Amino acid sequence: MNEFLSEREQLEVFRQWWRENGWYLVGGAGVALLGYFGWNQYQAREQAVAEQAAALYVELQQAVEDDSPQVEQILAELKADHADSPYAHQGSLLIAQDVLISDPARAIEELRRVMTTSSDAELSMVARLRLARVLAWRESYDEALTLLQVAEPGQFAARISEIEGDIHVALGDATAARSAYERALAEPGWETLDRNLLSIKLNDLEPVPTVSAIGEQGE
Repeated sequence: MNEFLSEREQLEVFRQWWRENGWYLVGGAGVALLGYFGWNQYQAREQAVAEQAAALYVELQQAVEDDSPQVEQILAELKADHADSPYAHQGSLLIAQDVLISDPARAIEELRRVMTTSSDAELSMVARLRLARVLAWRESYDEALTLLQVAEPGQFAARISEIEGDIHVALGDATAARSAYERALAEPGWETLDRNLLSIKLNDLEPVPTVSAIGEQGE
């Protein structure tokens, strides 16, 4: 306000301004408060839902460990009430591991579900790699190799190459296996591999023929 106005004049000017604009402030403050409390309520609800999913997952872990008949019921509840939660996908991974020997088809189903529905890229990739190994174990080699064709594998590149190497060994293709294992030693994520085991796998492959050996074979 103009510093040359008297106090009474300043007060009158403020009152007039308030009559004309005060409701904007009140309304704006109300909207802000509603937004604030609404956001806090949303966060509290999300936190509560996440805690419920976590509790169910822990319950599922214990049921699996105890070989409880409640396993399927708990998993069904986790999927129904928290379908998009990482805990539901972790539950599927857990069940897939538990039933791998007794019901490999069920394991494949659970792994495929996580791979195709999880919004967590890393969790989806973990499911993909496990699924590829299960398919290879079931001798569905072509399907497993196709599954491993990932455009941008990132830090999973080395693990993918190692699995590819294992599949080529199973197929009897030592040359392709060696190439895959050597890639695994240099690609992103190599530090997560057991390099000693990978070296053993490489050493167990048929030796690469030398020039002299090729010449002797020709004779």
